[in-house]
Amino acid sequence: MIGNESLINRAQRKTISRKLLLSLIDVAKDKGATERVKSYWNAYHCCSTFTEHNKRLHANYCKTRYCTICNAIRKADKINTYYPVLKNWENPYFVTLTIKTIKANKLKNRVDGMKRAFTKIKDRCKQRHHRGKGMRLVGIKSLECNFNPKENTYNPHYHVIVPNRETALYLIQEWCKQWNRKGQFHCSKKGQHFRAVENLEHDLIETIKYGTKVFTEPDPNNKKHVKKEMKIYARAMDNINAAMKGKRIFDRFGFNLPPQETKEANVRTVENYKLWEFTPNATDWINTDTGECLTGYNMTIDLQYLLSESIDTAKE
Repeated sequence: MIGNESLINRAQRKTISRKLLLSLIDVAKDKGATERVKSYWNAYHCCSTFTEHNKRLHANYCKTRYCTICNAIRKADKINTYYPVLKNWENPYFVTLTIKTIKANKLKNRVDGMKRAFTKIKDRCKQRHHRGKGMRLVGIKSLECNFNPKENTYNPHYHVIVPNRETALYLIQEWCKQWNRKGQFHCSKKGQHFRAVENLEHDLIETIKYGTKVFTEPDPNNKKHVKKEMKIYARAMDNINAAMKGKRIFDRFGFNLPPQETKEANVRTVENYKLWEFTPNATDWINTDTGECLTGYNMTIDLQYLLSESIDTAKE
């Protein structure tokens, strides 16, 4: 299977995940977060072994949101599920709902607050719609959080796709109203963004994310960065993971999906199989009998540098 692009991408994700997760494990141990340490180790061992039978590969997957392999599979599945629905929307819009940037000690409370705020908006709009005084709120949304290393701040936000411009404007209006009540000012109208969807698949990929970026620019305002200047901020990622624990990252609202076929599990005992293992220092799955590589993946020099020199676990 040398040269299979899908497997090469998976080998790259596995290589990045392992290095990142070891750093996250160290950070979580330092914080005494035993439960997250277990989850990180679970993700570390995800897809470590392939069983090959009749030219098909089988593996066990962790299905955690910390695993880049499982996230990629989940993302592809959701794109295949939602694309046929959203392509029938006449004039969809992409919306970003934000609040003011905050420090790490306030992140969990703000993420909790965002969930409550969006739920209140949905409920309020539903009641108005039933009384014939407002529009029906329909769309998909995902929760994401970016880290600004220069300011040491976090920016939790929602990416949303709605069926039309009218719904986009209405949602932004309700979002600002919800966050700026009783003399408090947690978001500005200028901080919210919306635009027409020009490439539905691209915007679906942008929306269907799982928490945060792996690689971050040290100065997000400097657009002249190069790859070697990017870093992995492991402690910030762990802060984001802790704040989002138990939260639904991706969701739909205002509509149901068409019924889908249920696939039956096919469990059987097989013989004449090959085993491929991803050993700790490898960047590819290795055949346990022959020593040959499964995909032929080799890390680029830039990625080697990032993973060896650019992971930041410093305390805040």
